[in-house]
Amino acid sequence: MLRTMFRNAQRRYASGNAYQHGNPLPITITPSKNEVNRLQLSSRNLETAIWSLHKDGLVVIEDVVDHCSLDALNEVMIRDAYALRDKPDSPFNYNPGNIQQDPPPVLEHFHKSIFLNHVASQVTSTFLGPRPKWTFCSGNTAMPPTPESPPQSQPVHTDADFSHPAHPFALVVNIPLIAMTPENGSTEVWLGTQNDAGLESQDCRHGERASGRIKSHLLEERRAIRPPSQPLVKKGSIVIRDLRLWHAGKGNHTRDPRVMLAMIHFAPWYRNSMRLEFSEDIRSLIEEESKLEVPVDWVSREKALSSYLNRGFGNSYDFNQTP
Repeated sequence: MLRTMFRNAQRRYASGNAYQHGNPLPITITPSKNEVNRLQLSSRNLETAIWSLHKDGLVVIEDVVDHCSLDALNEVMIRDAYALRDKPDSPFNYNPGNIQQDPPPVLEHFHKSIFLNHVASQVTSTFLGPRPKWTFCSGNTAMPPTPESPPQSQPVHTDADFSHPAHPFALVVNIPLIAMTPENGSTEVWLGTQNDAGLESQDCRHGERASGRIKSHLLEERRAIRPPSQPLVKKGSIVIRDLRLWHAGKGNHTRDPRVMLAMIHFAPWYRNSMRLEFSEDIRSLIEEESKLEVPVDWVSREKALSSYLNRGFGNSYDFNQTP
């Protein structure tokens, strides 16, 4: 019943009438079987995706990621999540229940349906320009509650916690490994705020633990216009959002970790200097990729496996561009 209510609301929103009443739900595109088989959206659905990104700063596209690949990656990343949670220097973002973790960068866990998804790159290259640069690959895991760490929400924030262009320059491709619901920590999104993420709207800057946090009075003003939502996102979906969009990780009230990957595609003109670090056994897959530019530092399989759970997190990454 709840899913039906959400779907009906999304259809009303997609019709163009609900937006005027501040509907908080994102546009969700369900590709045809032919589009899924070809891994390419029709021109009509592609237009809807681009319109949604310009208007809302976010779009959901269903049924484009292989479920078996998701299951296989989820199994290993859940194991890693517990290992990261128990580290003395756990890589949490804002609160201990919200862990940043990288996927294992070796061949057997590098599923093209996930990391080189052609529907995702079709949308990002149409929106940002040909061959966007993929320079960030990590994930966000909402951990089950414990007596010491009950479910908590991140502060509403933007990932663009630095002086940045006023026009679009980066898209985050989020891929949940299981269905996301309000119960297991679906991300809270504030649609349409991607143009309101300048430094004047933020309390903290890059380098501070709560960087990018949106000022409380602006949240209340925005809530009166268009409140936030925690959308239901089906397994097999991708969520593409403008890096500047206001959002907040939410607490997980279930018994199972909820892993969501985060890959950033930057516009080809944007001078971000970050590079990925992958095992050499992935090189042939990356070099075959024609839709993305992928700067990589190649390392041995042994080094990749020994280091990927000890990387930096949060503010150790710099999404700014060079002068």
